[in-house]
Amino acid sequence: MNAKVFFRTGLFLFAVLLITTLVNVTFDDTDPCANPNADITAAILADADGDQDALANRAILMRGKCPQEELIEVEEEEEEEQVQPPSMQPVLASAQVITEVTTPPVTVSTNTAKEIIDHRCIVCHGCYDAPCQLKLEAHAGLARGASKDVVYDGGRLRAGNLTRLFDDALSEQRWRDKGFYSVLDKEQPERGVMYQLLQLKQDHPLPAQGSVPETFDFSLYRDQQCPKQEEFDAYAKKNPLWGMPYGLPGLNKDQHATLSHWLKQGAPQPDASGLSSNSQTLLQRWETLLNGNSLREQLVGRYLYEHLFLASLYFEQDNPRSWFRIVRSHTGPGKPLALIATRRPFDDPEVDRVYYRIQRMPDTKLAKTHMPYRMDQQRMDWVRDLFVKPDYEVKQLPSYAPAVASNPFKSFQALPVDSRYRFLLEESRFTIMNFIKGPVCRGQIALNVIDDHFWVMFANPNHQDVDLDAQFLAQETDNLRLPTPATGTIMDIVRWRSYARSNARYQQARSKLIGELLAEGQNLTLDSLWDGDGNNRNASLTIFRHFDTASVVTGMVGNVPKTAWVIDYPLLERIHYLLVAGFDVYGAAAHQLESRLYMDFLRMEGEFNFLMFMPEQQRMEIHDHWYRDARKGYRTNFIKLNTMAAETTDINYSTDDPKSELLEKMRQRIYGATADRFDYHRGAASPSVVAALESLENSIGRHNGLLPNVSFINVIGDSSDEFYTVLRNTAHLNIAGPFQEEKRRAPDEDNLTIVRGFIGAYPNYFFQVNEGDIARFAADIEAMKGAEDYLRLSERYGVRRNAPWFWRITDKVHARSQWLTPIEYGIFDLSRYQAY
Repeated sequence: MNAKVFFRTGLFLFAVLLITTLVNVTFDDTDPCANPNADITAAILADADGDQDALANRAILMRGKCPQEELIEVEEEEEEEQVQPPSMQPVLASAQVITEVTTPPVTVSTNTAKEIIDHRCIVCHGCYDAPCQLKLEAHAGLARGASKDVVYDGGRLRAGNLTRLFDDALSEQRWRDKGFYSVLDKEQPERGVMYQLLQLKQDHPLPAQGSVPETFDFSLYRDQQCPKQEEFDAYAKKNPLWGMPYGLPGLNKDQHATLSHWLKQGAPQPDASGLSSNSQTLLQRWETLLNGNSLREQLVGRYLYEHLFLASLYFEQDNPRSWFRIVRSHTGPGKPLALIATRRPFDDPEVDRVYYRIQRMPDTKLAKTHMPYRMDQQRMDWVRDLFVKPDYEVKQLPSYAPAVASNPFKSFQALPVDSRYRFLLEESRFTIMNFIKGPVCRGQIALNVIDDHFWVMFANPNHQDVDLDAQFLAQETDNLRLPTPATGTIMDIVRWRSYARSNARYQQARSKLIGELLAEGQNLTLDSLWDGDGNNRNASLTIFRHFDTASVVTGMVGNVPKTAWVIDYPLLERIHYLLVAGFDVYGAAAHQLESRLYMDFLRMEGEFNFLMFMPEQQRMEIHDHWYRDARKGYRTNFIKLNTMAAETTDINYSTDDPKSELLEKMRQRIYGATADRFDYHRGAASPSVVAALESLENSIGRHNGLLPNVSFINVIGDSSDEFYTVLRNTAHLNIAGPFQEEKRRAPDEDNLTIVRGFIGAYPNYFFQVNEGDIARFAADIEAMKGAEDYLRLSERYGVRRNAPWFWRITDKVHARSQWLTPIEYGIFDLSRYQAY
């Protein structure tokens, strides 16, 4: 054994013996349950190499053994029903040895500089709203440095300066020209801003007990402090606790030494792994397919690019996996890539011939922006079946004039409608995910256009008249136009009424067509909804809004929601071009407001499609419940534009709640709709855990509004260690306006969805609960009356920002998430983690 290790081990054992002796001496005078957090506080003394988790988990189990202090008054009958805690045994989370392939890992590696940056830095420095635009998911972001400009500016009168990593500048000097400054110092590495921020945290660590000091501001729109090298001394003197990681525990000694040494060496870029021969072959085949010379091949390439430009492409299960993206280039396959960067993917590339290339991305994937899309041979064959094998003609390529390029019904009119719909539909989660998980890191105004929890189904492509659809869309292309900035200034808002009138004309034409089909006896049935063809889980989706972020998963997750959508091809395509291809994060306030207002139309269209499956006598009653207290004229306008009074369905209902009846039927009928992956009834949860989680889900009311939007709960027992996500579904009377959301709240209807595993890219809080204490945990939540009750809940079960084991639980969350979903896995963003 190494002498140094032997000495450290001996010293540690001596410390343990000393602490044990002191405990034994004072045992008769000290109540170990006097302070429910006493054992967790003891974790401060734990050795950094692995005992913190043992002590923290012991503390969780201890809380199950101690008599429960009444956080909130509960009735005596409830007290008697609490599940008895198990015998106290430490759960050695980080120290346990993985003995089976099925045993989940308990931590991630932080041995190299890259691994440390991945798990300690990009948890806040990843998305567009990274502090000071210091994006560290790739070495190129570190080399770019920081900026005092902000990306998210809701009052911007003119479109902002583009600063997209990998796109808008490709050298350090070009970034300096854009106002970015270095956080490294090549001549004196110890004077670099990043080095000094890390050292500042080592010199002034967070207090390990009590609340995080009030000097910290964790609000998203706080005034950013972005010190340059010459400003750092003043920054450190004024804010000594504001070292990095900001508002979180510092690196341990080994991590700090590793990262500091790397910075002193000049922060060299790690070597990229080589591509397998299979990946190289697939890359070449895809670039050949994307860049055919015929007009038809060029149009298909353009369609694929405009729908996949945000995707994280992968060819096979490489380890480490290689990720790619599709870009436009001046040069074709076989030549060095010459990137064409435009504000939107359909903007004029200003070249005679544009090429579509596959570019390897040297970045770590973030949960917020990672959208994996498989590009293997099977996918290529599927694309050929959709767009190459059908018999159709492309007589000329569409122009890049904004009125054409921003309207996919014009630009891609020559492509078969059925093929376009199938392309979007059979990967519907990815299609919607572009809107949900795209580059919009702060989307309260954009996302308050949707409810906090709703289900999505799709029109069955097998029950549609393809020729009729194509003819109708050809007639309505002008009315299907979407808001497109003309000037990039606030003046663009004056064009809003013309878009609204176009949408009204389209809805009236659509209503007329529906009436004609009904007159022919083409009523809706259960078969009108796509069932996934018996093998595709994309046939149903659940969308969650978490205030200013959102998530989308396959299947119908949670209890029956208030609303549901049915999406057809025109709606799916417009969602993509309004909120993905056509949305500009750097756009002026007018552009963002127009997009939000137009999305109102799209949401109502999806809701109307669902209401068409309801009995005509109850259709408006359901609609009116969704739009309680909506502004005057909302209801009248909706009826005027849609076929609300017609008998549209042949579905026989047997209850007085047709909405729930239909949704429950479809949950059993649609492939994958039961969402077994997220169902905690099907996991390893004990009966007591299942009962507690069911109780929380079925308890509706104001107490739920006190919880964070997204909470990850680690339930630890004698022989179990499981993770669950608690999602708060904030209720509203209506979501018919972009502003004054709080005035439209319905807090008595707030509810929770609980799943096993993880949903959400921005966890707001971690809770660790002993399995024997889970019933009390649920009861405490259900009994909450105000903020003080939630504070006591978080003190008893929560993991504060300054908890000594904060990084241990974070690493455990990441390890479990990667183990559960290795392809979808991305680093969680902690920028919205609560202060207490």
